[in-house]
Amino acid sequence: MAIFVHYLFIILISTVISVVSFLLHRSRRLRSLRLPPGNLGLPFIGETLQLISAYKTENPEPFIDERVKRYGSVFTTHIFGEPTVFSADPETNRFILQNEGRLFESSYPGSISNLLGKHSLLLMKGNLHKRMHSLTMSSVSYSIIKDQLLVDIDRLIRINLDSWTDRVLLMEEAKKITFELTIKQLMGIDPGEWSESLRKQYVLVIEGFFTIPLPLISITYRRAIKARRKVAEELGKIVRERREGYERGERKSDMLGGLLGHEGISNEEIVDFMVALLVAGYETTSTIMTLAVKFLTQTPLSLAQLKEEYEEIREKKSEWEALEWRDYKSMSFTHCVINETLRVANIISGVFRRTITDVNIKGYTIPKDWKVFASFRAVHLDHDHFEDARTFNPWRWQNVQGTSCSGNFYTPFGGGPRLCPGYELARVEISVFLHHLVTQFSWVPAEEDKLVFFPTTRTQKRYPINLQRRC
Repeated sequence: MAIFVHYLFIILISTVISVVSFLLHRSRRLRSLRLPPGNLGLPFIGETLQLISAYKTENPEPFIDERVKRYGSVFTTHIFGEPTVFSADPETNRFILQNEGRLFESSYPGSISNLLGKHSLLLMKGNLHKRMHSLTMSSVSYSIIKDQLLVDIDRLIRINLDSWTDRVLLMEEAKKITFELTIKQLMGIDPGEWSESLRKQYVLVIEGFFTIPLPLISITYRRAIKARRKVAEELGKIVRERREGYERGERKSDMLGGLLGHEGISNEEIVDFMVALLVAGYETTSTIMTLAVKFLTQTPLSLAQLKEEYEEIREKKSEWEALEWRDYKSMSFTHCVINETLRVANIISGVFRRTITDVNIKGYTIPKDWKVFASFRAVHLDHDHFEDARTFNPWRWQNVQGTSCSGNFYTPFGGGPRLCPGYELARVEISVFLHHLVTQFSWVPAEEDKLVFFPTTRTQKRYPINLQRRC
């Protein structure tokens, strides 16, 4: 027993010495580098609590503003358990996005990675990511949306709006719409009991994204893992059935059909891929729909101009005639509204990356394996880049060509090799939704509802509205 205790003591001392030596070596190395200025905050916790408390309010900007004023647009902080270089600088953000795979790689909290799956597009790297990203882009190209998807988008949105009562939780209804649209686009399945059951499991999965990724500690995470397993089982059944049909010569033109047509992609990889795309289609697009309505309601002049635009379109069509591609392209003010909603709301506030090697930026050195956060929100809401930047003003986009803004100041869909492949599809879905909502209903908020940004961008009460159908 004494010998065992002696050896245990030696192992303990050796471990402590190794840890201390490592920390001292790292400390000396960091001092030798020129890190961006900043504050690492409390041990282990860093500044995470300050960030979370700020983003749980309608005005999280002071967290960024105070640090930019003190340290500059590129600063060091410590959030979510890791030292992180935070960028509020458009040139630095572009540098980070464009050097994906060379200097930086995608990196997200363990809870998100585990729930999406190792084969999700968000986490793929290298050639596999390029291949799957290209496949996704081709599945939602202009021609595919125009010739195949638009008719279903118009039909499913009409069906959902026809079922509305005189009071709805708009964010919930929007999520139902976008989930059904994504299911249809991915697998060609119309809405029903199966899709609604799957959506309820997805809600539980998403709730686990920003929790401690330890099932024994977090009930929410444990529930999310269980729901994710059920989602994978249901999608796995569809994939197996479709693969068997594909091998018999049955071909379908949806995204799953395209995946099955590529050799070397396993069923497990397809399921992970679909899990992530369903999350993207369900969560982000529905939130933009809801917030566009909220902002329009708060600015009656913009809502009035949108009505005029839609009335011109309806005058040329019969009551139930579906929208066509030329109608979508003619919605010039709608595109301004969407651009401004994306800019002000910042559904994706930024992206996390990890350095593959020591990286020199703006005269500073970011060490290998450090996290960086390219903040889109900080740039979009900077008064130096947009006049009166924190006010919803869709007219600012009337003299801007397309959806871009010079100087790389506008990046709601990211950029570089990881540019969101479904950005045009999202814009079409939002446009069709707004068109039918505005032409079929008038509404008022049922009660005051605040906007918060953590763990995801949303309204606290899911934006309840009272509706009245137009004659």
